Amino acid sequence: MNGNEAGERNMKWTIEDKHDGMLVRDYLVSVRAFSRRMIKTVKFSDGIRINGNSATVRYILHKGDLLEIIFPEEQKESRLQPKEVPLHIVYEDGDVLVLEKQTNIPVMPSPHSNQASIANGLLAYYLKQDENYTAHIVTRLDRNTSGLMLVAKHRYSHSQLSSFQQKGLVKRAYTAFVDGYLKEKKGEIDAPIGRKPGSIIEREVREDGQKAVTFYEVNQEYDGFSSVKILLQTGRTHQIRVHFTWLGSPLLGDDLYGGPMDRIKRQALHCHKLSFYHPFRQKWLHFSSVFPDDMRRILTCEN
Repeated sequence: MNGNEAGERNMKWTIEDKHDGMLVRDYLVSVRAFSRRMIKTVKFSDGIRINGNSATVRYILHKGDLLEIIFPEEQKESRLQPKEVPLHIVYEDGDVLVLEKQTNIPVMPSPHSNQASIANGLLAYYLKQDENYTAHIVTRLDRNTSGLMLVAKHRYSHSQLSSFQQKGLVKRAYTAFVDGYLKEKKGEIDAPIGRKPGSIIEREVREDGQKAVTFYEVNQEYDGFSSVKILLQTGRTHQIRVHFTWLGSPLLGDDLYGGPMDRIKRQALHCHKLSFYHPFRQKWLHFSSVFPDDMRRILTCEN
């Protein structure tokens, strides 16, 4: 059996001729995109089987061997408890979920707030489905950013998709409404981002920050603001918000970064497209999303 049936916790592969002579450890890392941490997890739980027999990561594979990985039960963070949260699921299979995130809800719970999060809602949803998973967030959105987000249902799916992100096999496109008009209607923002001194939340462009690259193109200009399509090469905290503030055009409704608040009461940012290469179905999946009501009202008032 090669690969997995959707939703299976354990993985099985029949070793091909081209992988004959590889160590189990090297096969899992280079062929199956296992992280070192994941290998340690199955190693110390005696979760490696060759042809039904227990084996170590140093076992030398042979053509025709049946390699099985048995994952131990996932451990959930003590602070992450199931809570009923409405989840708008637009796609689901045994390995992934695609959600349409609403505004005013965090993706992960805050240690300083009792507000439920997407992660809490996922645990409650899995409990109802009799699936013993924890929350594996692949593409995270800020609390007041709306749109599509990708969730892995189990740790191996998460590992695969995280690897795919680094290879450009997970793609997101955003639309933002920014204050004023951009001098260059299409371009690349390559400006490092770091934490602003004295703040635990706010970020800024700074020389000693982490590399951050944003591509953008103006869709249309309106009375006092612009609609901009955005693609990210990196995924720094608040990257879009910080980069456009740095250009002098903060997002409408972004009070943290000085955006005007007269048209909308949260940052006008929406993930409208999500595409990813499914690690187990081995094909691209594409999803799109319309603007939520608060962003749509801004455009309605302009027409």
